[in-house]
Amino acid sequence: MSHVMSCTILPALSTSGSLEAYISAANRMPMLSENEELALARRLVTEGDIVAAHKLVTSHLRLVVAISRNYLGYGLPHADLIQEGNIGLMKAVKRFDPERGVRLVSFAMHWIKAEIHEYIIKNWRLVKIATTKAQRKLFFNLRSLKAALAQQSDAAQNFSQLGDAGVGAIAQKLGVKPEDVIEMETRFTGGDISLDPNVNDDEDIFTPITYLAADKATEPLAILERKAVDYQQEEGLQVALNTLDARSREIIQRRWLAKNDQTAATLHELADQFGVSAERIRQVEVKALQKMKALMATAA
Repeated sequence: MSHVMSCTILPALSTSGSLEAYISAANRMPMLSENEELALARRLVTEGDIVAAHKLVTSHLRLVVAISRNYLGYGLPHADLIQEGNIGLMKAVKRFDPERGVRLVSFAMHWIKAEIHEYIIKNWRLVKIATTKAQRKLFFNLRSLKAALAQQSDAAQNFSQLGDAGVGAIAQKLGVKPEDVIEMETRFTGGDISLDPNVNDDEDIFTPITYLAADKATEPLAILERKAVDYQQEEGLQVALNTLDARSREIIQRRWLAKNDQTAATLHELADQFGVSAERIRQVEVKALQKMKALMATAA
């Protein structure tokens, strides 16, 4: 259904030659009464009526235009924002249940915003900077909260002038860590830098691509390898230790994980402690190490 509707609606935005003309046309689309909307939605649900779906969508195009205006501050084309919002509107129409007693306008707002949010996250400076729910909330509210705090304190819009109090206030309001606020603001204010040198420059210059190519430590594979090693040395090691019985765990800790100011225990010392032979301690040690190695390899 969404494919058919996209063929009848979305091209009008890209081929009309004028965004203003599209917006004007969208605002002229007749609005539906509650009874008309209910009848069309029922036809769509029971009969799969594409004509009914088309009317439901076109009657709400003005809603997409209105919502998309709130996201113009991210430097993305207004037409693209509307286009993505239209996709969200079509998804809403497809999932709309007329028997729930809720108007389509209320139901569709969530889908329209969600689709626009996804588009902005994927395309803003070509970097995915907000991956969790909390980060997305921070991403889409940071600008307005900064402006509000600046007005309250008569400070300039510059984030650094808001100080720790401003960072703390924003973090508390959005339920995130102050460090997250600082990091997001840094990404907002940081300028875009070309990775490649300007081909018109005659002199030797160094750009980020030079360092990326030369610094093997920053390669993705090297980073992943270091993370795997760190996991094995810290979290993975502790998890593996916790799977051992008390005697095996103490043997491994005293034989292999002695503190800097301690001396590793010998097999005979542990044999005397547990009242068994040194060979038995060695067997327990070997079995425990094998179990830990297998667990850590799986976890990594």
